[in-house]
Amino acid sequence: MAAGHGSRMGTELPKQFLNLGGRAVLHTTIRKFVDAVPGISVVTVLPQGGEYAEWWRRYCFENNFNCPQLIVKGGITRFHSVKEALSRIPDGAIVAIQDGVRPLLSADLIKSMFSRFEAEDCRALIPVLPVVDTLKKLARDNGGRLVLTTGPEPDRSVLFGAQTPQIFRSEDIREAYGQAYDVTFTDDASVAARYGIPLTFCEGERLNFKLTTPEDMVLAEAVMKIRR
Repeated sequence: MAAGHGSRMGTELPKQFLNLGGRAVLHTTIRKFVDAVPGISVVTVLPQGGEYAEWWRRYCFENNFNCPQLIVKGGITRFHSVKEALSRIPDGAIVAIQDGVRPLLSADLIKSMFSRFEAEDCRALIPVLPVVDTLKKLARDNGGRLVLTTGPEPDRSVLFGAQTPQIFRSEDIREAYGQAYDVTFTDDASVAARYGIPLTFCEGERLNFKLTTPEDMVLAEAVMKIRR
C-alpha cells in the first residue's frame, strides 16, 4: 500500500518515494517481502495520477529493481485503495497487506507470520505491540488548547498498537471490503472484524514503525546505518 501523499512529511515527493539509505522507501519495503518469500506476487498500489506510476517504473528501471509487480492506482481513501487491489487477486491466495512506508520490518517477521498463518489455519493474523506510554484522554477547548476530559483513564495494560503486514485469505478479505466504507475502518483488521472474520494476533516489532514525519526518516536512517 503506497497510495498516500504523506502531507505530514512536508515533502513534495510522496514519502514512499523518498531516499532512505540509498533506496526509495518503497523499494526497501518490497525487497523485504521478495527476499523473505521467494516467488511472492507483488501488487503495488500507487497514488492516483499517471505521473506516480511513471515515476516508479522509471525508478525501478534505473535502479535495476527487477521485481515483477502489478501496479494499481489507489482510491480516495486507504479503504478504497485496498479494495481496488483486492479486486485483482485470485481466490485461494494468501494476502499480506503491508504499508509501503514500513521499511524496517525484518524478514524473520514476514517468514514467521506466513508460517503461523498456514500452520494454525488462521483467517486473519495481525502483528501488535503493547502500548508503552501513559495515555491521557484529552480534547481541545474553544481556544484550541488540550485539556483533560472526564471519565476513567485508558487502561494501558489492555491496549496494543496494530502494525502491518496483516495477513488474510483472499476470499475473506475481499468479501469484507465489500462493506460500505466507514471512517472507523483504520486498518484491514478493523474491516475484517466488522465483517465477522476472527482475528489472531502475534508479536510485532518495535522498529516496524510507519514513516510519518521528518523525525521518523532521521530515526530510520540511523537504524539502517547501524544494521549495515
